[in-house]
Amino acid sequence: MPQALLGRFFDRPAGRSPGIELEEYRTIMTDDEVLAEFRASHALLEGHFKLSSGRHSAHYLQCARVLMNAERAGRLARALCQRFPREIRSQIEKVASPAMGGLIIGHEMGRTLEVDAVFVERPSGTFEFRRGFDVGEGEKVLLVEDVVTTGLSSREAIEAVRKAGGDVIAAAALVDRSAGEADLGVPFFPLVQINFPTYAPDELPPELAAVPVEKPGSRKA
Repeated sequence: MPQALLGRFFDRPAGRSPGIELEEYRTIMTDDEVLAEFRASHALLEGHFKLSSGRHSAHYLQCARVLMNAERAGRLARALCQRFPREIRSQIEKVASPAMGGLIIGHEMGRTLEVDAVFVERPSGTFEFRRGFDVGEGEKVLLVEDVVTTGLSSREAIEAVRKAGGDVIAAAALVDRSAGEADLGVPFFPLVQINFPTYAPDELPPELAAVPVEKPGSRKA
């Protein structure tokens, strides 16, 4: 397509980095549009689920399914980048994510922001960098998750990045299930907030307790 025609679709100066100047040609996704992406990929599940936080719910968002389509994953990452302000976005030097849930969305956020994306994992129960990944001393890092429920996993990942020398300046997630209550210790920008009720194991309502429990996440313990 000729460059003149391309300009009609993307109103930004030639040579401008698409990953940095998103605001010049962005399309904001509403909450309903985000949830429509989950429904279209059959990622919004109903039943009885034990979450990675240890709490139980009648609903589960399987982000691996919504992210299995690369075009959709990129679209959601671009929409998520639009959630945080320019002054934060312009500082980000690296994206870090906790394995396994944050891997795909973290990679797509790195692509959108045009920075490297790395991940931490817990081979022995504590998050750490492996596979040659690291962060520079004082490097400005964005922590990216798929879903935040209590915020515990995110806080542990943030601590691992800080121990390695990085400076976590913000966190982002596709979904905030905490109803805005999760405190990550840094500015937190979710793409959408969903307030499905969750229950401690000893507080299950009878109708939920009667349904066999599933553990659909990446951690089996």
